Amino acid sequence: MESGARAGLVGKVVGSRYEVRALLARGGMATVYEAVDLRLDRLVALKVMHPHLAADPGFVARFEREAKSAARLSHPHVVAVYDQGEADGLVYLAMELIPGRTLRDVIRDYGPLTTEQALVFLEPVVEALAAAHAAGLVHRDIKPENVLISHDGRVKVADFGLARAVATSETNATAGVLIGTVAYLAPEQVESGEADERTDFYAAGICLFEMVTGQVPHGGDSPLSVAYQHVNSDVPAPSSVSSGVPPEADAIVRTATRRDPGQRYRNSQDFLADVRRARASLPAPTPFMDAPAMNDTLVVGLNNPVEAGGGRGYEPRSGSDVMTEADDGYRDYGDSDDFDDDDFGEYEDQRPRRGLRLFVALAVIVTIAGAGVAGWWLAVGPGTYSPTPDVVGQTFDEATATLAAEGLAIEATAEQYSETIPAGSVLTTDPGPGEGIAASGTVGVVVSLGAERYAVPDVRGSTPKEATEAIVSAGLASGGRVEAFDDQVPTGQVASTDPPMGEPVPVDTPVDLIVSKGPEPVGLADITGKKQAVAIKRLEEAGVQVSAVKEFSESVAQGRVVSMSPKAATVVDSGSTVKIVVSKGPPPVEVPGLIDRRQDNAVAELERLGLVAEIDDGAVTRLNRVFDQSPSPGELVPRGTTVILRII
Repeated sequence: MESGARAGLVGKVVGSRYEVRALLARGGMATVYEAVDLRLDRLVALKVMHPHLAADPGFVARFEREAKSAARLSHPHVVAVYDQGEADGLVYLAMELIPGRTLRDVIRDYGPLTTEQALVFLEPVVEALAAAHAAGLVHRDIKPENVLISHDGRVKVADFGLARAVATSETNATAGVLIGTVAYLAPEQVESGEADERTDFYAAGICLFEMVTGQVPHGGDSPLSVAYQHVNSDVPAPSSVSSGVPPEADAIVRTATRRDPGQRYRNSQDFLADVRRARASLPAPTPFMDAPAMNDTLVVGLNNPVEAGGGRGYEPRSGSDVMTEADDGYRDYGDSDDFDDDDFGEYEDQRPRRGLRLFVALAVIVTIAGAGVAGWWLAVGPGTYSPTPDVVGQTFDEATATLAAEGLAIEATAEQYSETIPAGSVLTTDPGPGEGIAASGTVGVVVSLGAERYAVPDVRGSTPKEATEAIVSAGLASGGRVEAFDDQVPTGQVASTDPPMGEPVPVDTPVDLIVSKGPEPVGLADITGKKQAVAIKRLEEAGVQVSAVKEFSESVAQGRVVSMSPKAATVVDSGSTVKIVVSKGPPPVEVPGLIDRRQDNAVAELERLGLVAEIDDGAVTRLNRVFDQSPSPGELVPRGTTVILRII
């Protein structure tokens, strides 16, 4: 019944895109199938989450994070993630298919390895970690099961599904459950669940120890006992367990596995430098016997791993009580305990005995034909391997021509954004530059899409919430928020952004919102005594409106401002109205009635009122009285006006 359930998707199409061909493996979190990508016509490893887990939003979220984290990595020694989706109640991940075997198989079949052979496998593992760490990712579960070796000898690290972005990692994300296999757990993982780059170094050091000794350093009857030893006991020198291990291996293991993370390698580059120095100081590795591979060594084809832990250390079996997060399936690539011969389908030719059969056959041929046949196989025959040309940075057409000149084909396997490689040019290759590739082989390339840029959306006039949603939807990040006065945008709405709206910026660039506080308040200048036109212009330029009235003033000249309200130095809202009083000059004078009054008396009255008397006496008479005047009595005239008096 179990076998039927596992093979239930074989022959079906998942997500209208992936036709399932065969069951490959099953783990605690997912089942892995060989499938054909119908859209791109290529084989993939399709990881499908178990149905009971797919119903749990927490597990689904972690599965989706796996895809997003792993997809950020593009490196010759990292298993590529192509796609992630959900369809018909199935949550799945499409990955690069690696026909081959695991480092666990190699350790089981050939271990203990020589230090020279072990470093051949360790170097690409550390290179993969360096790329992951540079991208802000921690693997957390480095172990031989997660190191895949293809038929042509390429080494790739799988299962970045447990990786967490360093910037967002939280120790309580797993509710106190340890992530990782207990035999390879660093002390800090056991004690607090914390993990960083140095946690991966510890596990890689354990892997080196196991490769050269055939066993893990800490053994025990239970996961708890093994975990206890990681916290309380140093990892011994490999030479103390297996004679013949050189000091170079002891030094690498010692530095990588210090219980105090601060005493381990500072970074991946330091670790990698030590590995390369050790390789350079040691003899060339002794080849394995049955197939060509990379880096001066030879490995066999696909083999079915037995239960891990062939050495003295504890290694959990299926269903055992382990101190780990649920295994996500990739480690069991080809696990013979999970399916029988019928499950292999097209992989029948990759059964465990294939390498042995090949070796026996070759041995017979060599016996009969001598060294000439073997020399033909490795020099000019099907076993010929040569370095992969470096076509990184070349256009796809240029790379095609370069590889064709070497008898190689090219296949565009993916597209990826790059800040350094122009669009349409080769970003990475598989195998990588200088790595071994068989004659007439195919080089997979990732083609650059150029720099990934997203335009800052136009969110002017939006609420901050609406603007943030639009920014995140555009592939950018929410930044800070500041307030600023703006004459055009109402209070509480977005007036502008930083970077400016419409500017193309890299993905996840934080975008700050500048939110309007409305128009800026105005401090009123003193415009009293100014000419009316000048006063109005100055106030309007400051952002206020002006209302002018005119009044008589004894002290202020006509046309100049007598007073303002609000008073000078008062702070008012922009757009407010300021009232100004403009002088009409002194108030007018009412011309008195002077007819029939004596001349001297009339002149005195006009002078009192601020008027000027002009005498028109015609002829000298004896009466000396006013018989006529101009302006007429009762008229209002400005002070200083001349009043003509006619005297008789």
